[in-house]
Amino acid sequence: MTDAQRVEIEYCTQCRWLPRAAWLAQELLTTFEAELTELALRPGTGGVFVVRVGDEVVWDRREQGFPEPTAVKKAVRDRVAPGKTLGHSER
Repeated sequence: MTDAQRVEIEYCTQCRWLPRAAWLAQELLTTFEAELTELALRPGTGGVFVVRVGDEVVWDRREQGFPEPTAVKKAVRDRVAPGKTLGHSER
């Protein structure tokens, strides 16, 4: 297993962002069911909401705000399945 196929969503437990993280995880697992080997939800604190592919941060709420699922899907796709179409999400 390569880390590039592992996605981690770190979310703030103090902010109660588990439902948002779980929903995004579901979206990613549905879209990349054949490409991802693991998707982890990592509890954090201090307002964190970060999406990583392997060790690379692809979305950070502090810098980019809360992500739209399509934006995160594109960032993940570019790293784990370049060339994969996202269908209607890409329009």
